[in-house]
Amino acid sequence: MRRHLRRSKRKFLSPSAWKVRIVFWSGALLVGLICAALAILAEHANAAFVRLAHFNPYLPLVVTPLGMMAIAWLTTRFFPGAQGSGIPQAIAALSIPGKSAILSLRIAVGKIVLVLLGLLAGGSIGREGPSVHIGASIMYSIGRLVRFPPHYMERGLILAGSAAGVAAAFNTPLAGIMFAIEEMSRSFENRTSGIVTVAVVLAGVTALAVLGPYHYFGVIRTPAAPDLEIWVAVLLCGILGGSAGGAFGYLLLSGSAKIAPYASRTPLRVAFIAGLALALIAYASGYSASGTGYAEAKAILNGSGEYDPWYSLSKFFATIASYLTGIPGGLFAPSLATGAGVGSNLAHWFPVAPVSAMVLLGMVGYFSGVVQSPLTAFVIVIEMTAENDMLLPMLATSFIAYGASYLVNPRPLYHTMALTFIGPNTKIRTSDTDSGSKES
Repeated sequence: MRRHLRRSKRKFLSPSAWKVRIVFWSGALLVGLICAALAILAEHANAAFVRLAHFNPYLPLVVTPLGMMAIAWLTTRFFPGAQGSGIPQAIAALSIPGKSAILSLRIAVGKIVLVLLGLLAGGSIGREGPSVHIGASIMYSIGRLVRFPPHYMERGLILAGSAAGVAAAFNTPLAGIMFAIEEMSRSFENRTSGIVTVAVVLAGVTALAVLGPYHYFGVIRTPAAPDLEIWVAVLLCGILGGSAGGAFGYLLLSGSAKIAPYASRTPLRVAFIAGLALALIAYASGYSASGTGYAEAKAILNGSGEYDPWYSLSKFFATIASYLTGIPGGLFAPSLATGAGVGSNLAHWFPVAPVSAMVLLGMVGYFSGVVQSPLTAFVIVIEMTAENDMLLPMLATSFIAYGASYLVNPRPLYHTMALTFIGPNTKIRTSDTDSGSKES
């Protein structure tokens, strides 16, 4: 026992161990700082496109398809591996040896620049998936520079960077940890849980220092309602919202597979056509379908905007069109906005509960249906809205939605996308035991 304590003390005081800790902590702080800066710049880019659309509503019909084509060219020419959400790349990196092809400082820089350009051009994209990719790239690159121990390199740094990206992007530390457990690794590992938690805390504190304390959608309070009404709303939002989220995933995966042969041969032509479709959808929506959807979702949650029965549908297809262009961009924020629209529609079609409660449950249901990670969806919406009076209804909605989504689309969205980077015959690692590795 004493020998074990002495060995642990020597390991704790070891200069090499402190070098690893200091570099790791610095990396987590850097992830938080960069993700906070990306949040600020993304809002400016989004606002710039809105001003352009208001100045001349026909101008985006030219700017958006040409912009998508230009961004696709930059991606394929200078930043291959940076396309899409970024979460599939982080998942794939847990299973392939050649991680530097999809996780590097070059790709992190490209992801930032290209996401901002995508918002400037009117893409229906978010910054959370890119934040995951950026966080994983930074932590992995730091690990290579200082030669961290192998177990840090294999899983710890990638998981920690990914979780830190989610935490810093939305000020949702618990969701960052849950995301690493449920979506990234699909398991909880003792040897990586500590560094994931530390990275989330450090990145979250840094983001708070830059952005200040806030809840992404503000503090939402839903009026009290009888239990029967709420649980009927849970069933409606869980089944219908989850089915809509599953349909989104199915169409996105099927559409990506169908255009893949054309995208590999003529990526710019595909980007232009998908960009033109995006521009037409956005024009028909009055450009409410463009951007992250943050302002629209917040207005729906607060009841401060006019009811638009077509918003959820236009945002649904605008997000699919944006992804099919092949440009970098996330799905979380647009999916949350679409879910708010779904909840608003359900509240008008089936007024069984207060509108704000239906909107909140619709957001949870649709988002859970898209990502098929019910605990992450539940936790992230709680942290974004600070609504603590509907914990059980939201949790139930999230799990019902997951089941409904699975019936529509049995393929997990991000893990299926990850096969693009690792090959269809390679098994995605879900824990260290998959490869029979043991901690020395």
